[in-house]
Amino acid sequence: MTETLAPAHPAVQSHADRPHADRLAALRAELAARGLDGFVIPISDEHMSEYVGGYAQRLAWLTGFGGSAGTAAVLADRAAIFVDGRYTVQVREQVDGALFEYRSVPAEPLPAWLADHAPAGAKIGFDPWLHGKPWVDACNAALAAKGAALVPVSSNPVDAVWADRPAPSLAPALVHPTNLAGQSSEAKRSQVAEWLTKRGLDAAVISALDSVAWLLNIRGQDVDRTPVALSFVLAHADGTAELFMEEAKVTPELRAHLGNAVSIRPYGAFADGLARMKGRKVAVDPERSVQAVFAALGEAGAIAVELTDPTILPKAQKNAVEQRGQRDAQGRDGAAVARFLHWLSVEAPKGGQTELSVAARLQAFRAESGLLRDLSFDTISAAGPHAALPHYRVDEASNIEVAPGSVFLVDSGGQYADGTTDITRTVWIGPGEPTAEHKDRFTRVLKGHIALDRAVFPRGTVGAQLDTLARQFLWAAGVDYAHGTGHGVGSFLSVHEGPQRIAKGQGGQAGTGQELLPGMILSNEPGYYKAGHFGIRTENLVLVEPREIAGAEGEYLGFETLTFVPIDRTLVDQTMLTRDEVDWWNAYHARVEAILAPQLTGEALAWLKDACAPL
Repeated sequence: MTETLAPAHPAVQSHADRPHADRLAALRAELAARGLDGFVIPISDEHMSEYVGGYAQRLAWLTGFGGSAGTAAVLADRAAIFVDGRYTVQVREQVDGALFEYRSVPAEPLPAWLADHAPAGAKIGFDPWLHGKPWVDACNAALAAKGAALVPVSSNPVDAVWADRPAPSLAPALVHPTNLAGQSSEAKRSQVAEWLTKRGLDAAVISALDSVAWLLNIRGQDVDRTPVALSFVLAHADGTAELFMEEAKVTPELRAHLGNAVSIRPYGAFADGLARMKGRKVAVDPERSVQAVFAALGEAGAIAVELTDPTILPKAQKNAVEQRGQRDAQGRDGAAVARFLHWLSVEAPKGGQTELSVAARLQAFRAESGLLRDLSFDTISAAGPHAALPHYRVDEASNIEVAPGSVFLVDSGGQYADGTTDITRTVWIGPGEPTAEHKDRFTRVLKGHIALDRAVFPRGTVGAQLDTLARQFLWAAGVDYAHGTGHGVGSFLSVHEGPQRIAKGQGGQAGTGQELLPGMILSNEPGYYKAGHFGIRTENLVLVEPREIAGAEGEYLGFETLTFVPIDRTLVDQTMLTRDEVDWWNAYHARVEAILAPQLTGEALAWLKDACAPL
């Protein structure tokens, strides 16, 4: 899965069919009543999450924009919505241009727009529970020239006019047992305590939902596709912790699991917990904690020390139990995907299948194991020209036929208690044959995938240093792809997990400077996209592992492949492959058959054997 999903591009709706003009007017009236000259609305929650619950979808409610990254700014006489290049088309289809100007970031940053258009001395409201400190500092710096400033609000004005806003989830939090986590919560808290003590700190704020989940060995049902529970943690240097979570979410099993060393307090008491830190040194991650946390600590007389969340690296480096669980989950998931690909090869050429029907069938195959907890993201089921949109997500408005005689791309994954999966396969839907262009681009993507999979590199290598391996064959033909090559993946957690990443590393992209360490899981997903025509992506997950090399001077690493599902040979131009690449293909498919054949029967097994036959 490429690094940020966006929903599909539905057809443009007429202004008369949409309530957003009334909502914008109501918000402006609310701002005027509060003495504010403007307000900023991000897609965010109190935990700086990538994906947020329905209660936090304020931007979608106000504007109609359904993407996963964007911000709006509302002034008394004008408003704008800021998105990056992934959403250039989508924002124009979903958001009324008569209400909101379209602005593209990073070329047209929101702070600069506010500085240009806000009146002198303006008070621009912002919700300190939804913005990070670096953004607040940058925006205030831009506004200072106008004598304007950001003003934190005590309650969000969008919520005041959003009459049917859904409530945050009260689903029970779940225990993630040690036999799946591989390490007890007590051991993890001791590890954080040692980290704090070494730095002379008293406590750490753990705001990110997946960090809380990892530290306490809990999971949840509060965010679609990501098994986390709405909560904060204050971890202390003595190994104890305070968990801030709604009482309705706390079960007797959870209390027993956490034990006496973890105090459970109401979610709304988190600010009070910060207020008790007077005189203490508290670690806070500015990338993962909102401005309100820094403000509360400052008001309490605490010393906020800006450091990366101490759970981030340990969470990224999967232990032996998590690695074993991931292999098990991948084997189970791979069998489901193989059954699906066999079904697709039979049914799609007949016609009548759509992107939605195919995505539903794939989910049904995954569910047959009885162990699927959820999808790990909304399936990218992309036919024909939709496959050229890397972040496409189908809905009723965009749904089209998976047409015979075309390319079909499916990027999908599952959440299992023992692992999180993510795989992309691009296949040719018969009858007929793919064109020479289809084969050329597919094979160049494949060659890049193989090159990255086979990489051996010294310890200390960062993701940006490996990215070229995946792009080199596309570059040789004068083409490229606009997304990263690889993202980190969690263990029954987020399908996007930092800090590791494989990407070009331009513009200070997060994670590209992170050293790749043993135990880290990443995706390997080069692609090619011809706008309006077709798209190609081949994605497996890989595990960073030590490599023993005779006579090596220093420590070396490589990748263990985790994902085993046939790659469509119909799209391969075998004349473009080297002997080593053919050997990789044959060895890979021998492993695919060995892992999946015992799980398949009948026609699906016969299909697998044909798909895995040597080149």
